[in-house]
Amino acid sequence: MHNVHSFELSITDKAAEAYLHGEFNRGSVHEGNLSIIGELELNSLFLVRGGLSFGRAGEATDLRAFTTVGASPFDNIPLKFSLSWIYNGYIEFEAHSHSILPVISYGTDIAGVSLGLNLRFTSFFNEPAQFESILAFLLYFNFINSEILRVGVNFGTYDELKARNLGAFALGFDVAVRINENWQIINKVTVMQSGAEGLSANFYGFIWKGGVRFSW
Repeated sequence: MHNVHSFELSITDKAAEAYLHGEFNRGSVHEGNLSIIGELELNSLFLVRGGLSFGRAGEATDLRAFTTVGASPFDNIPLKFSLSWIYNGYIEFEAHSHSILPVISYGTDIAGVSLGLNLRFTSFFNEPAQFESILAFLLYFNFINSEILRVGVNFGTYDELKARNLGAFALGFDVAVRINENWQIINKVTVMQSGAEGLSANFYGFIWKGGVRFSW
């Protein structure tokens, strides 16, 4: 276990990320976003991430934000506990969604799984929010994970900027190329479906997300 008696916090890693996001789906037809994300690691134990995404979804303004606080309390067990807040809003439609996700994750460089709850509050046109409690999960597997290149797939119901219903899971493919000790180029392609809860799964859309990560 880490030394729980020491209260001195020090920054052991920090990073900034920027992405362009393009999406085609059967709801708003097309979406485009720019997202900015920041990250701080404290004492190689706590991880704090937060970000903001702004763009258009059809004729509506698409605003997203998230904050995540995580802790990895064990030295020899890749177990992580995290708590996230995710906001999704379509401003002109006065549609707002807030999700609280407590999640437990077990992950290595090759594969991992996360399991938690999506506690979601959704409101339209300033009406009282509707509450839902939804199972959330995410699995990943990296075919290649070296110092220079990471290639993998992921499958689940949420990411940092969006938490979906249980029957609206997505399959993603991602590639990260390390240019040097500071810079990484990241590309992700995600295929989405909907309707599995009603036994009528249908292709819903796909997402491309590309950007850079700078750590120091």
